Amino acid sequence: MTWGTAWRIARRDLNARFRGLRLLLVCLFLGTGALAAIGTLTAAIEQELEANGRQFLGGDLQVELWQRGLADEERAALSQFGTVSSGTRMQAMARAGEQAVPIELKAVDQAYPLYGKLVLADGRAVGPPPADEAWLSQGAADRLGTGIGDTITIGTAPIKVGGIIKDEPDRLGEGFQLGPTIIVAEDLPMRAGLIAPGSMYQSKTRVRFAGSQAPEDVAEDLKKRFPTAGFEIDTADRAAPGTDRFVDRMGEFLTLVGLAALVIAGIGIGGGVSSYLDGRRQGIATLKILGATSRDIGKIYALQVFAAALVGSIAGILVGIAIVPLLAGALRGLLPVSTGFIFAPGPLLLALAYGLLVALVFAAPPLMRARRFPAMALMRARVSPLAGDKAALAIVGGGLAAIVALALLTAEQPMLSGGFLAGAAVLLGLLALLGLAIRKLAASFPRARNPILRNALANLHRPGSSTGALVTALGFGLSAFVLLAAVQSAIDGNIAKRVPEKAPDYFVLDIPREQVTEFERLVQQADSKANWRTVPALRGSVLAFGPEDRMTRTADLEELPEGAWALRGERGLTYADGVPPGNTITKGKWWGPFYAGEPQVSIDEDFAEAAGLEIGDMLTFGVLGVEKQARITSFRRIDWESMGFNYVFVLSPNAMQDVPHNLAATIELSKGTPTGPLLQSLVRSFPSASVIEVGGVLGQARTILDQVGLATLAAASVAVFAGLAVLLGAIAAARAARTYDTVVMRVLGADRRQILAMQLIEYGILAAALAIVALAVGSFAAWLVVTRLFEFDWLPDWSQVIAVLGLGLAVVLVFALGASLPLLRAKPAQALRAL
Repeated sequence: MTWGTAWRIARRDLNARFRGLRLLLVCLFLGTGALAAIGTLTAAIEQELEANGRQFLGGDLQVELWQRGLADEERAALSQFGTVSSGTRMQAMARAGEQAVPIELKAVDQAYPLYGKLVLADGRAVGPPPADEAWLSQGAADRLGTGIGDTITIGTAPIKVGGIIKDEPDRLGEGFQLGPTIIVAEDLPMRAGLIAPGSMYQSKTRVRFAGSQAPEDVAEDLKKRFPTAGFEIDTADRAAPGTDRFVDRMGEFLTLVGLAALVIAGIGIGGGVSSYLDGRRQGIATLKILGATSRDIGKIYALQVFAAALVGSIAGILVGIAIVPLLAGALRGLLPVSTGFIFAPGPLLLALAYGLLVALVFAAPPLMRARRFPAMALMRARVSPLAGDKAALAIVGGGLAAIVALALLTAEQPMLSGGFLAGAAVLLGLLALLGLAIRKLAASFPRARNPILRNALANLHRPGSSTGALVTALGFGLSAFVLLAAVQSAIDGNIAKRVPEKAPDYFVLDIPREQVTEFERLVQQADSKANWRTVPALRGSVLAFGPEDRMTRTADLEELPEGAWALRGERGLTYADGVPPGNTITKGKWWGPFYAGEPQVSIDEDFAEAAGLEIGDMLTFGVLGVEKQARITSFRRIDWESMGFNYVFVLSPNAMQDVPHNLAATIELSKGTPTGPLLQSLVRSFPSASVIEVGGVLGQARTILDQVGLATLAAASVAVFAGLAVLLGAIAAARAARTYDTVVMRVLGADRRQILAMQLIEYGILAAALAIVALAVGSFAAWLVVTRLFEFDWLPDWSQVIAVLGLGLAVVLVFALGASLPLLRAKPAQALRAL
């Protein structure tokens, strides 16, 4: 039989509404839809970053430094590559009358912007503002209650509002901010008294290349020429490293969820195809009697399955494309993505390939089984189940290999994807073994006197039992419920439980050391019961680390050790006589008060492990262009949740006291104390300081985490629906045998209530046995997602997790019983004639 003839027969037999194959359509629709939406959104963000990287960064290359600008030699080195634009970023306070708000002050020179356009609300495309004016973001204008022409004060300098910003081209590259933006002329921070020795500010120098230089090559050249300068260099291809990392991690997680949905759905596909072919047994037998070969049967029904798989996959892809604008709208302001329709061929083809490969892998066994048996075996398939076909193993193995290869070749983190696939395979194996164990255990039980219980237990182990498929379906479905609840409650815990209850009311930056007594007097005057803490605040980068005789230069590393993030760029430094609050010494000794020996440093124990450091090793810091070396004498465990000042590196006072620096402080007011009076007095007395209200910072963090939680909820819901689809598929695959059993039992006198009770006992036993497995598997998977992928704290609400698991058990039982209702409608006489 030719493929054309096989297709004609297949098309005539194929129901226009795909009756019998709808489960296959639903399973592939869910999986490919999730993958298409995730892949399209991720590709759109990456394309936006790539296409507009120069604009987002503000140049082809950017050099950042803390507490100083470029030296003449350094600036000359940058100038040889093209046009240079420099500026300053710092936290400051802006005042309008009695209103004072923390702002992100952005001072720019005459060359700004090198790429893109700075557009004001009145439509003007402008550069830097005049010396006596400022461009305000809408948020700054709203909080200050000012408009164009009004006067505000920044530091000690009065300045006029010259315009409201509509489009700031390099906003994304500026990163997370602790207040709304105000753009001023380059010299204003100095004129306003905001910059002095020890002030905490960041200089940003950008270059627009005159030629076709490769940014990475230029960055490497600068690091080699100025190894101790402490440069933090960004290039246009990574204009927003934090956004890139977030997109990569979320993309990996969501892609793995999509793959999980497809794997779960694949089991449903196998059950659905088995059920479909069982329903077609008379047609297959008739074709065999008329001369059709096993190969012909395989062609006909493979074409039917392929047609259904293609329709389901394409439908899922179309819906995936349609929901991307909704996802983009939900992530607006967090990620750079257009809210219009986006067509990305690569991710869509990948989703289609995954869908068809999964359909091949899980549909092959029942197809191969159906094609090899003679007509009589097919005619009595209801009471004589078909045996497996070893030839299907080659197809399944090839399909699985293709899926693994596709996942590893297209993954940003192949190890993560490989680990997920290995974990999925292990879980499938464990569930298969568990299904076998349940069958063996049920068979070993003594025969119960109650006929309903006896038949329910018999259903678990009798020949042709669907226990294996049901265990897999319930295991994956309930694990998905636990995963969803644990991840969501852990994210909620990060938002609501730890941060607000421990956060201070204010962070204050750039307090002059000689004015600390005045600062403390103002705080006590506002609230005699207030708690505050002041710490020296410096910035520096780790230039070298390791044993004294063979230290590793950070600049020479091609890639930082995993977890050693404190080696990247400049980090906060401080010094102290005593162990900081919230810190615990886990190894080594503290130097104690009035120490005057060799400079020492205490470091975070997790960083020490990641960087391979031991007690006695050395660290070389670059601070304001000067090298400072200290010996590691202790490791600390840090309570990062305290929302206070937590430093990876704490040095002995004699290591850094000669470096110009100011103080930073946290203030916690007693309950019920108004915050406004203290804010106003601090702004008046310390015009160069920045007072940051923690509530606003937490609000931004809460918004971001809420968006992450929403994405997680949507993605995990796909896996839950896929698990329910698998359950329906397992029930559908066993429906023929169950119909036979039900009819015989009804002939013997069983009523509908007794039959439903048997079904409930059977599914209840399976669900109860799998609840513990699902709790362990789902919790472990959620822990990996929360702590390893998102790098959040593991703070699940176990009562919520247990409640959701209970809800999942109830939903599973309702679906199982609902899918069993058609068995009760079977007419005994009609069903017996069909055997």
